Amino acid sequence: MTLAIFDLDHTLITGDSDYLWGEYMVENNIVNEQEFRSRNEIYYQDYQQGTLNNEQYLEFALKPLTQHSIEELYAWRADYVETWIKPIIAPGARELLDNHRNQNHELLIISATHLFVTAPIAQLLGVPTVLSTEPEIIDNRYTGRYLGTPTYQQGKVTALHEWLAKSVQRMDGSYFYSDSINDLALLEKVDHPITVHPDEQLEAIAEERGWPIINLH
Repeated sequence: MTLAIFDLDHTLITGDSDYLWGEYMVENNIVNEQEFRSRNEIYYQDYQQGTLNNEQYLEFALKPLTQHSIEELYAWRADYVETWIKPIIAPGARELLDNHRNQNHELLIISATHLFVTAPIAQLLGVPTVLSTEPEIIDNRYTGRYLGTPTYQQGKVTALHEWLAKSVQRMDGSYFYSDSINDLALLEKVDHPITVHPDEQLEAIAEERGWPIINLH
């Protein structure tokens, strides 16, 4: 089956689910606003510029998960997806996904946002497989550490090849949709790289190489 791979943030949804989860935690007093918000903003800007120190960011982003029970976290997450994510699904996202389903393509989301956030969003969109940095759970508690390969920049390529090695899928005829210069490495690996309202750096590369530029908004 042909692989149709999708970035999540600013591609299938019109915002950044990782950043917004941080804002949700602030607004619901799950984290301390003074300690959290300014750092969340700085890391978000670094990501947009392609200069994020991902190890530092993951330590910061996963720490709040260690401070609450899984039951509390999952309840908050369900409310977050319902109230913050559903309204920002890109208007053209479901039609695009359906178009690939109708061609019997294998749908896959691969996102730099960690799996705690991305898993229910993929489920909401009906995408069966999601590759994201996986937070570690021991004795029904998040540890603040992660398992495997972080899915950021070149890590997306590595994680995808690790997944392919365990599956029957191949890269022949593959598609990848993304908005971000951070995903250039994976865009260069697929047969059909497609940019979705790309950032300035990616837009310049797409225009130079003749890659399609689409808008799902």
